[in-house]
Amino acid sequence: MLKLYYSPGTCALASHIALIEAGAAHEAVLVSFKTEEQRSAAYRAINPKARVPSLVTDKGVLTETPAILAFIAQSFRQAKLAPLDDPFAFAQVQAFNSYLCSTVHVAHAHGRRGSRWADDAASFADMKRKVPQSMAECFHLIENTLIKGPWVMGEAYTICDPYLYTVTGWLAGDGVDIAQFPKVREHFARMAARPQVKEALGVETPRDAAAG
Repeated sequence: MLKLYYSPGTCALASHIALIEAGAAHEAVLVSFKTEEQRSAAYRAINPKARVPSLVTDKGVLTETPAILAFIAQSFRQAKLAPLDDPFAFAQVQAFNSYLCSTVHVAHAHGRRGSRWADDAASFADMKRKVPQSMAECFHLIENTLIKGPWVMGEAYTICDPYLYTVTGWLAGDGVDIAQFPKVREHFARMAARPQVKEALGVETPRDAAAG
């Protein structure tokens, strides 16, 4: 059985939703950020990066959301979570998810994890002030260029959708009004109505303080 390590409020939610969408037998294991369990020797033995998500498979451990999402789509082809028979279309899926991982998530993290990039507390404050602008710029690009609707890739639901839903959920905390992005707002509402999303959120009902 697959084992997903997660913490509430983090990008691990995207993988959790995808596992449920795929009908994959799995166990969801809470990693407490409040107690810094992610830094423990026991968890670092699973993921030396000390982050979530981590997905334990029968072949080893996978980390990084785009990789985990692609693994789920490829392992449970019957769920049709990605256009696996079309190399270009699948690359487009990977490009979108890579943008969320490499650019949007990093912009978000500047408001909470400033110590990753600087040592001076004044620098942390400066980075935090920039977050509403940088996140809004990312979502203007998604709204105007990347999201095709009604799902990210158009008519077909893919592994892009739980990932965008997860990252969109950070906007309010980053001081960004979702109302300025009608397509994204509609996508967020459409995702929130899915039983699979409700199931994942039911498991991840915050019992712990976590942020991205």
